[in-house]
Amino acid sequence: MRKSWHRNRPILPAPPHRIDLAQADLLRQRQVMVPFSFFGEQMALSSARALYWPRMEALLVADLHLEKASFFASAGQMLPPYDSRETLVRLAELIGHTGARRVFALGDSFHDASGLDRLEPHARGMLDALTRATRWTWIVGNHDAGSFEAPGLDVVDEVRLGGVVMRHCAAPRPDAPEISGHFHPKVAVNARGRRIARPCAVLAESTEGPSRLILPSFGALTGGMNAADPAIVKAMQPAERVDALVALEDRMVRLPLWREAA
Repeated sequence: MRKSWHRNRPILPAPPHRIDLAQADLLRQRQVMVPFSFFGEQMALSSARALYWPRMEALLVADLHLEKASFFASAGQMLPPYDSRETLVRLAELIGHTGARRVFALGDSFHDASGLDRLEPHARGMLDALTRATRWTWIVGNHDAGSFEAPGLDVVDEVRLGGVVMRHCAAPRPDAPEISGHFHPKVAVNARGRRIARPCAVLAESTEGPSRLILPSFGALTGGMNAADPAIVKAMQPAERVDALVALEDRMVRLPLWREAA
């Protein structure tokens, strides 16, 4: 299935001809896409924390938090100022792998309202190349309100596509299936004999209302929140069941987080 989604459309200059085995393995892990069904639509969750919607040729990412390191550096907490480059490189890889023609950034794309202005030239060049190669829609989040003044960018509070509404933060009692971000969910899983924390999506389902999905954060420095935290479970109500979805290697791991009392 991965092969059928690959359009072989390079977005950024190709990597050097020689690549060591560790780099090749990392690239393979970033490009694993595990299919699942949402609202009757075939979707795929990436091990790199993005969602691909094949029918719409759309890649969805949440909470990039570009320029988070420079924000903290301005307050005296010196972090390596390369988080934006790392985030944009991973995003370019996924666009090239899936052949996505549209990108939806589900809010908090910049860590603060001045983040766009702080992008260093290399990262700004990468962002410009990506937004020229694909149709890009920015959904405004709580961190980046007022950030988007660059020409050619679609900036909205929310957007509806194929019967699904995309917004930054889950709405109370939405009237349609919903995909959002904001919470940076993660969950602990057992992998190869070790227990490790992984970013995850959170899926809420109910026979009385629309399905809802929270995406993991995509940014390099975003951290995470326990997917079973009461704040996330509350945001997904009303629901009959709330589960964590983890794209682990070539399979989807579904872990129960909450069940409605019988």
